[in-house]
Amino acid sequence: MALVAFLGLGVMGYPMAGHLRSKGGHDVTVYNRTVAKAVQWVGQHGGHFAATPAEAAEGKDFVFSCVGNDDDLRSVTIGADGAFQSMKKGAVYIDNTTASAEVARELSEKAQALGFSFLDAPVSGGQAGAENGVLTVMVGGEQAAFDRAKPVIDAFARMVGLMGPSGAGQLTKMINQICIAGLVQGLAEGIHFGKKAGLDIDKVIEVISKGAAGSWQMENRHKTMNAGKYDFGFAVDWMRKDLGICLAEADRNGAKLPVTALVDQFYKDVQAMGGRRWDTSSLLARLEK
Repeated sequence: MALVAFLGLGVMGYPMAGHLRSKGGHDVTVYNRTVAKAVQWVGQHGGHFAATPAEAAEGKDFVFSCVGNDDDLRSVTIGADGAFQSMKKGAVYIDNTTASAEVARELSEKAQALGFSFLDAPVSGGQAGAENGVLTVMVGGEQAAFDRAKPVIDAFARMVGLMGPSGAGQLTKMINQICIAGLVQGLAEGIHFGKKAGLDIDKVIEVISKGAAGSWQMENRHKTMNAGKYDFGFAVDWMRKDLGICLAEADRNGAKLPVTALVDQFYKDVQAMGGRRWDTSSLLARLEK
């Protein structure tokens, strides 16, 4: 059992912290900006809640965070009452936020100077993956810190991989989002085409999903897309945030992402339709408007 803190109890963080407590058996202290959510979590899982990130992190072996963006991450780490103020030497900070590689490197340097380790460890698998404890975790950082943290991360993951030095986890998550964007747009166009052609979409997908066109998106989203239901996962607002990170990084490293840039604009159209909180499969709604 380790002493663990978890900062950020959103749709992902809440169940992830729960697995650290129930499956991992760790002593978990949680922090959330909305205190009622932290109180609710403790009532459900046990453990403790803290009023600030610094209070939550004090004396802990491992500190996790899963917040919204770079600014939120800086706030809970190096902001007023941030976790970096109280973390003990030799501890490991594991950030599960999808953020920029730049902020990951920045915080890793600050952590090293303060005598503890920082791992950027964004996740993939969505709300269902978090709730079921089967997330994929892409990690950037030092091997020794990864080796210490992996048995703890395993409580909410089915795959945990060290991708390289600081920032490599975030860069890998960018690739994940780039690939998803193109897949979902292709699936949306395929379903749209099939409907216009008068085909039975369920029969079409049953056949083509067993061939080269098959994907997780096809298997898990085609039925809800065909039914025009878009409340089954990762929101368009968050996807646009992630794609913005990808495109900004591409500007820095010279990568060409024409499909990603185009799909990002399609998601902008979905937002304008009122679909900010629809899931990412709502690209079909844009084609059918």
